[in-house]
Amino acid sequence: MGLNDTVSAERLHIGFFGMRNAGKSSLVNAVTGQELAVVSDVKGTTTDPVKKAMELLPLGPVVIIDTPGIDDEGALGELRIKKTRQILAKTDLAVLVVDAMLGLREADHDLIRLFEDKKLPYLVAYTKADLLPSRSPRKDHELYVSAVRNENIGALKEKIGAFAKSAVSEKYILRDLIATGDTVVLVIPVDESAPKGRLILPQQQVMREILDAHCSLVACQNTELARTLRSLTEKPRLVITDSQVFGRVAEDTPADILLTSFSILFARYKGSLTELVRGAGELSRLRDGDRVLISEGCTHHRQCNDIGSVKIPGWIRSFTGSAPEFAFTSGAEFPEDLSDFRLIVHCGGCMLNEKEMKHRIAQAQAANVPIVNYGIAIAHMHGILRRGIEAFPETAALL
Repeated sequence: MGLNDTVSAERLHIGFFGMRNAGKSSLVNAVTGQELAVVSDVKGTTTDPVKKAMELLPLGPVVIIDTPGIDDEGALGELRIKKTRQILAKTDLAVLVVDAMLGLREADHDLIRLFEDKKLPYLVAYTKADLLPSRSPRKDHELYVSAVRNENIGALKEKIGAFAKSAVSEKYILRDLIATGDTVVLVIPVDESAPKGRLILPQQQVMREILDAHCSLVACQNTELARTLRSLTEKPRLVITDSQVFGRVAEDTPADILLTSFSILFARYKGSLTELVRGAGELSRLRDGDRVLISEGCTHHRQCNDIGSVKIPGWIRSFTGSAPEFAFTSGAEFPEDLSDFRLIVHCGGCMLNEKEMKHRIAQAQAANVPIVNYGIAIAHMHGILRRGIEAFPETAALL
């Protein structure tokens, strides 16, 4: 899959970390072969994480992230360091950049401890190697490089590729649920919340995987589903629906046809279906005044009937008969301290990579706060969650 075919959430995220003036930006530019990051002799030139989706041979599509110095100073420096730590939540492979003239310092050792605590694979790149009379890496995950002379840059890219490939496992959104020749029906409502003139990312990804499996797909709105099913000469293998119309779609889909939602599929795809199904059970325990965090992984203009800020709070109030208090976050915002919340309701996370979605779930678990995603919450509140996960017997057994 090429550069234009792979969305950022599906790319390996490679973060470059280290102290100010260690040569991170110069090394990033040398690795990427372009002026991705600003280079200067002044400490702290990189003020915010800089991200670039690109092809990195021999690995393929990746996101390269250049981060501010971990030893930045002052109040602004603390904010930059906080952002650097947030980047760790979405990083699949870390490259610790160390000034070879100075060697590993306390801040570098702190980063290594962070990497190891998070079980994050990492490399150590000693920069400015052209200024040393001799150099010999002591460990397999270390090497000496020079951005000025382009020395060992190819070797670093090879090591990045080798480390990253070991973290890649083949996984599917739905391909293991269908076989060549099957028909899949996608229910895609087009209302005021639908983006004008295009489909959203999960719909595109599901369509592509259906086609890759040599299956047929039929797409319709929820108001046309019954007629669409009647028009098919063969029974479809699967119906996949947008969560907002799950109830209506369940009524129109015969019991002998598997039914699920885009949200449920992506919860499984990103390795969190079981934990999110467990979180659904906490919805019925909400009481007046309980704080509920509703979090979206992307940012968008909120419509008057927005699903996250309007529909889900309304459904929760109706389902529980109570009046919880709601807080909202979007994009990179996600509270470090979750202890004040009774429940987290998260979007499907299609714009977050698997690492970051799992990190948010782990944060919730560490704070002992249940978490559920939009689609699973909606299915549970409409009494059809069991139907929506019947394709996944091990998870269905939790209900």
